[in-house]
Amino acid sequence: MNYKRVADLSADAGRFAREDLRDVDLVVGIPRSGLLAANLLCLQLNVPMTDVDGLCENRLFDSGERHADDRSFHDFDSVFVVDDSVRTGSQMTETRRRLEGRDFPFEISYGAVYVSPRGREHVDHWGEVVPMPRVFQWNVIHHPVLNDSCVDIDGVLCRDPTPAENDDGERYRQFLSEVEPAVVPDQRIGHLVTSRLEKYRPETEEWLDAHGFRYDDLVMMDLPSKEVRQARGSHARHKAEAYDATDASLFVESDPRQAAEITRLTDRPVLCYETMEVLHPGRVKRAQRRAGTLASRFRDGPVSFSVAAAGRLFSRGSALIASKFR
Repeated sequence: MNYKRVADLSADAGRFAREDLRDVDLVVGIPRSGLLAANLLCLQLNVPMTDVDGLCENRLFDSGERHADDRSFHDFDSVFVVDDSVRTGSQMTETRRRLEGRDFPFEISYGAVYVSPRGREHVDHWGEVVPMPRVFQWNVIHHPVLNDSCVDIDGVLCRDPTPAENDDGERYRQFLSEVEPAVVPDQRIGHLVTSRLEKYRPETEEWLDAHGFRYDDLVMMDLPSKEVRQARGSHARHKAEAYDATDASLFVESDPRQAAEITRLTDRPVLCYETMEVLHPGRVKRAQRRAGTLASRFRDGPVSFSVAAAGRLFSRGSALIASKFR
């Protein structure tokens, strides 16, 4: 699973602008996600921005007094129409057809920060080829990948219950019935996988139905009480077993520790919704091996380990301070 965060988009858009788009006078974003890419590019290039409708209506986005721009569209020579990504090229092709019939006084080029190998055929410029399967932080919760994913409920689709609400009784039932959704995906979810107990299935299903969630199946924990569930501490294992029982391509889990454990147990990717980071099996195993090595060194020689660690921290701090005064 190839995954890009908003931080990646910002860095990649900046590099794209510096290397390929230095002659652009106006950036035009294709709604919705293309507006995010266009905003990052126009800031990097220090040029005006609009959307496709604005381009057709000779209207620029207001940038405030500090960057007021009174230029007309006749002052532009090179206009760049951009989307965040191009996969099949259908949206880009539709945008081209809409604009090609207009008599603009400037040259228009088309592109995206990210393209699939197939998507390269539909653009003039691109920043990076990102093969399928792929998903982005800014659209994952509304992406068709959810059709083939396992998704946690508490911490993703709604907030977690407070300690007072989580009484395994009437207050918890009230929470299940009345909590407001944090997000309602416009995609069908393949598998809802939760540590909620089976005895709360009626309240959970009623809440999901009332708020318009679409899903194929709901997997819950078949245990008698919260006390038994806590004693077993098998939240991550329960979710990992459900993940393994499907051909899902991704698990969306709210808790970072459970996300890491699900990845370890399944050797499959997990999106930690709290940090918006996709955990891949190789990375988790490397981190665990590194932690094990450090722990072993500390056990073998706690004094020498502490002295060496302090020395490394001092060296890094000194190097950072020195770099500030170069």
